[in-house]
Amino acid sequence: MASSQTLPLHTKMLMPRAGINRAFTLVYSCAILALLYHHFIGLLHSASMVSIFLLLADSVLAFMWATAQAFRMYPTYRQVFIEHLEHYAKEEDYPGLDVLICTADPYKEPPMGVVNTALSVMAYDYPTEKLSVYVSDDGGSKLTLFAFMEAARFAAHWLPYCRKNNVVERCPEAHFGSPDPTRFTETEKIKMMYESMRERVENVVKSGSISHDYITDEEENEALCRWADGFTPHNHPPVVQVLLEYGKDKDVSGHGVPNLVYVSREKSRDSPHHFKAGALNALLRVSATMTNAPVILTLDSDMYSNDPQTPLRVLCYLLDPSMDPKLSYVQFPQVFHGINKDDIYGAAMRHWFEVLMSGMDGLAGPIIAGSGGFFRRRVFYGCPSEAPEMNQDLGVSHSIKSRDVLAMAHNVAGCKYENQTEWGRNMGFRYGSLVEDLFTSCLLHSEGWKSVNCNPRRPAFLGKSPINLHDCLNQAMRWSVGLLEVAFSRYSPITFGVRSIGLLSGLCYASVTFWAIWAIPITIYAFLPQLALLNSASIFPKTSNPWFWVYVALFLGAYGQEYLEYVLSCGSTQRWWNYQRAWMMRVLSSFSFGLVEYLLKSIGLSSIGFNVTSKVVEEEQRKRYQKGIFEFGVASPIFLPITMAAIINLVAFLSGIAQVFFRQGSIEGLLLQILLAGFGMVNCWPIYEAMVLRADEGKMPLKVTLVSIVIAWALYLASSLAF
Repeated sequence: MASSQTLPLHTKMLMPRAGINRAFTLVYSCAILALLYHHFIGLLHSASMVSIFLLLADSVLAFMWATAQAFRMYPTYRQVFIEHLEHYAKEEDYPGLDVLICTADPYKEPPMGVVNTALSVMAYDYPTEKLSVYVSDDGGSKLTLFAFMEAARFAAHWLPYCRKNNVVERCPEAHFGSPDPTRFTETEKIKMMYESMRERVENVVKSGSISHDYITDEEENEALCRWADGFTPHNHPPVVQVLLEYGKDKDVSGHGVPNLVYVSREKSRDSPHHFKAGALNALLRVSATMTNAPVILTLDSDMYSNDPQTPLRVLCYLLDPSMDPKLSYVQFPQVFHGINKDDIYGAAMRHWFEVLMSGMDGLAGPIIAGSGGFFRRRVFYGCPSEAPEMNQDLGVSHSIKSRDVLAMAHNVAGCKYENQTEWGRNMGFRYGSLVEDLFTSCLLHSEGWKSVNCNPRRPAFLGKSPINLHDCLNQAMRWSVGLLEVAFSRYSPITFGVRSIGLLSGLCYASVTFWAIWAIPITIYAFLPQLALLNSASIFPKTSNPWFWVYVALFLGAYGQEYLEYVLSCGSTQRWWNYQRAWMMRVLSSFSFGLVEYLLKSIGLSSIGFNVTSKVVEEEQRKRYQKGIFEFGVASPIFLPITMAAIINLVAFLSGIAQVFFRQGSIEGLLLQILLAGFGMVNCWPIYEAMVLRADEGKMPLKVTLVSIVIAWALYLASSLAF
């Protein structure tokens, strides 16, 4: 067997830009300190509310910029060599793999999407006997169970089709929907089976009931009969249904099929359920009673496999003897399909996954991204075991359909099972935040575990992203509340994190968890200079003043750094522009609302819930999105901040131009404010379009426009008393 030095399973190297990043950080830090010094000196001579607000804005900007530089100190690139794997382990020695897929609502997350995700991973290039798929249905819907009964039948044809023809796209929807699909002898036959299955599932979801004609045997009928009177999504007993079992069920070619298990944990209005973290922990326990694989993959309902060799890439880390024994998980980037050409909502999150995750990879490792993470099962146990059946070293060799195993599985899926245990605290995914992924990874890293970022050229997974602005903003608001829960908890990265993980890793986590406070400086700069401009008041240095150029240098430096990073990571200039505009919109609306929501929750005036982001898209919305047209359409308060900013920036820019050219005013003292208002105005063009120029269903609702005008006018009247 070749040595790891001769045939490495993976390589790791520091990216060349690390040195440039460090030099830029040093120079830019000096400029920031100089500006803050200028603010303090100004306050000592003449303090005013305007100068205090500007100091607050620049201080928060400085803090957020400083934390973000931690990502840029050790950017790391990794490469794996699957072809060397045979020199380290035989297929029969590969570790077992349990795939955990979460879904919560059959109407917001259509069952066919979850079915496609499950089928794509069941077809992995991995030993079938070592592969199991568990689906958590947190909506407790018989419609989802029926969809997976159909999927189990279709898998008997789909899996041998993929294996025989070495299909790369093993998600049926992606394979058959490809604009230039590869055709094989059986393609049309398998496609007809798939379309027939999809029609039955979608008919059932549309009608809300299951026709007896669709039920093929007594076992299925018995399983569906559990949905009797009193069975609701929020109040029902645990359901664990084994749909396929390796060794007992075969595909049409006579080969065994992976285990496929449907799980709906018990729900009771008297017990907390902890959202997605609770669902994942229930799957961890159920899978431990059945197959107890040492490796676990977690997936969102719509995040299907795009590369059948992904588990082999993971083994290049897990089986590498040179790898840190404290390696806890391998994280793949989330990549989204269906995004329009210029990514108008910045939904691809390219900057995060291409730049920031690689920066954390050079430290303790990247955070858990919510989906696409391969974990060692043992990392979820803070202690050896809480019960014999949950011991991660226990080998499971009996039938997963046996009465004892099913009884144990139903027991650990009960809502009372976690009472008086360490689940959610020192075991499993951690409770206490809506962003259970980041919170869990922060605590795992603080315990000494490491992680790696695996970013292959062909995306390992492809998922869906919201294609209307309302969903995008609400999703970001939910994230911001969850991140603040971590930022101000006892495990705050700025205190606990820096001590337990290290300075740079702690700052990386702080940069993410404090995202919502971006709302403070961006809101100030979106309104204060513009209101001052409307009142002919100069609040920035004149062009003849050297401090004017410090402001310009700081703005161009920060934007220039991000622009170069984005473009060099295979992004276009147009996409970068849309990304930064979408970021501004999220900060002004989502982060502002999230900050307020968190503060209200902290004083007991609000409770935070988890809303599933809808994966259902109307055809007209899709057409507008593909044309690059923003989708508003809903009279939601979340649009008010960006609409108000659009109005005030436009009026302020026109007022500033009028003051300079028609009133013979001096441009020296107003130039920065005019430029800032102009920058805001250019970024707000889609909003002006939606307010005035459009007549389609996605335009800005008139109610939102009128309310924004009234509030903007009130702000102007209030500002006229201050300037």
